Amino acid sequence: MVIGPQHPRSNRCRRLKKKGTTLRIVFAGTPVAAVPSLQALLGSGHEIVAVITRADAPAGRGRGTVTSPIADLARGAGIEVLTPASAKDPELLQRLRDLRPEAAAVVAYGKILPPEVLAVPAHGWVNLHFSLLPAWRGAAPVQAAIRAGDDLTGATTFRLTHGLDTGPVFGRVTEPVRPADTAGELLERLSRSGAHLLLATLDGLAGGTIVPVDQRADGVSLAPKITVADAEIRWDVPAMAVDRHVRSVTPEPGGWTSSTWGRLVVGPVQLVLDAADGAALGQSELKPGELLVSKREVLVGTGTGPVRLSTVQAPGKRAIAAADWARGARPPAGTVIGAPAPEVRAAADMQQAVELRSAENA
Repeated sequence: MVIGPQHPRSNRCRRLKKKGTTLRIVFAGTPVAAVPSLQALLGSGHEIVAVITRADAPAGRGRGTVTSPIADLARGAGIEVLTPASAKDPELLQRLRDLRPEAAAVVAYGKILPPEVLAVPAHGWVNLHFSLLPAWRGAAPVQAAIRAGDDLTGATTFRLTHGLDTGPVFGRVTEPVRPADTAGELLERLSRSGAHLLLATLDGLAGGTIVPVDQRADGVSLAPKITVADAEIRWDVPAMAVDRHVRSVTPEPGGWTSSTWGRLVVGPVQLVLDAADGAALGQSELKPGELLVSKREVLVGTGTGPVRLSTVQAPGKRAIAAADWARGARPPAGTVIGAPAPEVRAAADMQQAVELRSAENA
């Protein structure tokens, strides 16, 4: 995702200050999806007094220490950065009280804020959530929308409460889900339109022109965090479900399948609509997970019809075109991927256990 330059301060900023409708704001966020929102606030007339984000963490094969995208942006703008190990840290609470923020903005921070922290700003904490609440409450709303085959999604600003995305709503923007959207592509668009919504919401709070409305009681759906184990591909379901599943976990954590070559990470697949659409013969008879390789493509059987692989990433390798991977791997005729592989499943289970422990300690 490419982030544009910081929005310049404009006549709008000066007008806000003159009218006394600016706010002292604390911003909480961590990933790239939160960057457009912080950029929008830094370019507004509001005063960003501090940023709360994830502490530096090891990442990549070399396990080098990496700062969050939000921390990089805030430090570059000369904003104080707070990186508590837990949102329950007493020092965080005291620092927030010392800063005296009038409002706080949250975009994918990744930690649950306790009631005493929520009570600090007079205008509360405004959360930007990437769904049309009450649909897809939880940590993975964009992934859930793609997996469910939704035609329309969006972003919502609401007042953060102790419940799971249950607070009253300030505003919404909508965004169509395109047929080939991956979670990364859809989230990129939502992060930009959502940034404008968040700024408009905070402007409304500052000017006293916006009032939150309780969420509807109907239409509630949940979107829990997706683990590595959740991203495993089931080849025995319909081809359409395979397509949606892989796109919903691209780029992270990545759709994967077990194989004799280890865990293979698979890029978005293409539906093979009829026999003329595939160069290989006999694809309609493929069993779930069975490979059919030709010079130009690799097909995999599903619970209905076959799908065409776009890219394959073998363990320790970079992602390459599926046909290139097959030329090197040379899978024998009748090879089936996705059959239980104890060592692969054990690694996924271990990763899931680590993620659960991290969530519990947040």
